[in-house]
Amino acid sequence: MNKRYTVDLTSLMRLYETNYAKLLPLLPRNDEVGDTQAYLVCDDAYQLKIIESTRYTTVVTLGLVDIDRVADYLAPLLTVRLYHDAKVAEVCAAQQISRLKPIYDYPNLRMHQKNEKHQVNLFLGDWLKHCLRHGLSKQSVC
Repeated sequence: MNKRYTVDLTSLMRLYETNYAKLLPLLPRNDEVGDTQAYLVCDDAYQLKIIESTRYTTVVTLGLVDIDRVADYLAPLLTVRLYHDAKVAEVCAAQQISRLKPIYDYPNLRMHQKNEKHQVNLFLGDWLKHCLRHGLSKQSVC
């Protein structure tokens, strides 16, 4: 018997709220398109870049700066939308996936997991936790 995957909305929203709280202090000081903030985490440099900014939302990309050292498909690259009114952050795109669906049929052509969106948001949370614990700002904090 194949049980259908269902989204645990409470758990997902808690994850979005936690990711928002972790991401907020890492953002560039200004909320203007093109602003960046770089961090050195262990031996790797990561950059957050604001690509869209409206009254209630900000869209940022998070990625490895020196991608020549790593194969493209291994270098983390996420697009995250922050909803400031709801205080949540959601991964909109990851790696070569331009739009993440809440649920995928399995198996599927691209072999996405049933809960791919949830897993990518969990990855964002783990990555932000790692950055906050081990990262150093490459720009002046003053």
